[in-house]
Amino acid sequence: MAFDEALAERIREVMRAAPEVAERRMFGGLMFTVRGNMACGPVRDLLIVRVGPDRYTEALARPGAAEMTFTGRPMRGFVQLMARDLDDDAVLCEWVEMGIDYALALPPK
Repeated sequence: MAFDEALAERIREVMRAAPEVAERRMFGGLMFTVRGNMACGPVRDLLIVRVGPDRYTEALARPGAAEMTFTGRPMRGFVQLMARDLDDDAVLCEWVEMGIDYALALPPK
């Protein structure tokens, strides 16, 4: 599985404040879960963020965001960003926190 390990480490730093964080290999990358619910993670040269259906349109309107399509079809509620567009720690933090917020809104697994 290929993913940007430096990006994964930066995500770990942001995830430290979230409860019950775990890491799982999926989508050919590394996904971070919060209370058992997927939040975000690096896959190849992308960051995948689970934003949920209510914030999906808002998230897609943000710079660099696109539908998650690497599975062959768009997955509503998930967005992808190129890792190279996430050099600014504040921007990465906003995206990771969006994933955390959605995961926390779901019942624990």
